[in-house]
Amino acid sequence: MNELFIYNTEARKKERFIPIDPKNVRMYVCGVTVYGNAHIGNARPYTAFDILFRLLRHRYGEDHVTYARNITDIDDKIMQRATDEGVGIKAISRRYAKIFQADIAELGSLVPTLEPKATDHLPEMIKMMRTLIEKGHAYEAEGHVMFDVTSMSNYGRLSRHSRDELVAGARVDVAPYKRDAADFVLWKPSSKDQVGWGSPWGRGRPGWHLECSCMIEKHLGVEIDIHAGGQDLIFPHHENEIAQSECAHGHNFVRYWMHNGYLTVDGVKMSKSLGNFHTIREVLDQHGGEATRLSLLTAHYRQPVDFSHDNATEQKRRLDRWYRLTDGIEASDTVPETVIDALSDDLNTPMAIAALDALASPKTAADLKAGANFMGFLMQSNESWFRGEVPEGVSTEAIEAMIQARNQARLNKDFAESDRIRDSLLEQGIVLEDSADGTIWRRAD
Repeated sequence: MNELFIYNTEARKKERFIPIDPKNVRMYVCGVTVYGNAHIGNARPYTAFDILFRLLRHRYGEDHVTYARNITDIDDKIMQRATDEGVGIKAISRRYAKIFQADIAELGSLVPTLEPKATDHLPEMIKMMRTLIEKGHAYEAEGHVMFDVTSMSNYGRLSRHSRDELVAGARVDVAPYKRDAADFVLWKPSSKDQVGWGSPWGRGRPGWHLECSCMIEKHLGVEIDIHAGGQDLIFPHHENEIAQSECAHGHNFVRYWMHNGYLTVDGVKMSKSLGNFHTIREVLDQHGGEATRLSLLTAHYRQPVDFSHDNATEQKRRLDRWYRLTDGIEASDTVPETVIDALSDDLNTPMAIAALDALASPKTAADLKAGANFMGFLMQSNESWFRGEVPEGVSTEAIEAMIQARNQARLNKDFAESDRIRDSLLEQGIVLEDSADGTIWRRAD
């Protein structure tokens, strides 16, 4: 089996992946903040790094890979929505966590090994803050607990930001109680009408960055193999996770940092004001899970991906062809090496999809199915996949019979009959597409 190479954001280059312990490979992907329906851009990391999860399980064994994807259920946006609706924050977070989990499952992503919630880890957060204060890396100020960035000599090494950029990107506004403008919050006070928990520093709630550090420590250990998320998380979130965890434990936190590129819609940044904002559910309802998944994977995960309805429709047609070629075919016992080789080169999904296309012929249909299944495709029966594709009053069996009759007419050089069958199907809403691998059909647009 070829070696696995992944691009390490911290090193700014592709590196050979060497796990800390091959029998306990650990990866963590930052999850969503559950205050509303997740948008299609949120789906990208959980699709791309699902491919990584599958690849690691393939290489090291399903029982030797632990994938944690958290749920952030403490956040000011959750609190605001709860206030607006007159309910508790648990009602909001549970509702949208359930919707998110259903959306990602329909996209074909495997269920993570662990899905910890921030609210279940308050004792771990308080413990880490105590440790940071005792070691001189944090301080209390007016009910806040702040991390002192000047106490860490290599703070900023992941993002490689300048001093001015570190200050400008600080999550918390400049305040008189901060020793340094770039210091970030670990704990902040809650007013009487805000959600809060008791702590040695008064009633309050944790900072966003602290949550992930503590969930990782509890479930995966003080050093993990892979930490992943969107490019927007490099600073300040992942930078601050490094600061908290390494200063608390005194050694390296993450071996490999991975970040996916942004998603645009029809070439433009997604925005509600532009009318191009799409929730995952809206896209799933229009295009289905597998076509949406394939659309997201057509670009390399580190590059921007442009989502469009045209592209999703194009991927649906590609899947139609794969489904027809593999109808009644059992998948091969092994995943094609061309697919594994492509994914082992820093999750090169465009190359893996090209490898699947190269297998899209009757002779290699079993390999096509094995490779597609590995990536989360061709997971339905043909009957389920094409349900709704066949116009009312037309059966799949009738279409296939007419295609066979047309093929025979062409062999007999009876082109008039061949054209008649093609035109008859077109009148019924079925378009035929001829290729070197045979004839496939699709519903007319």
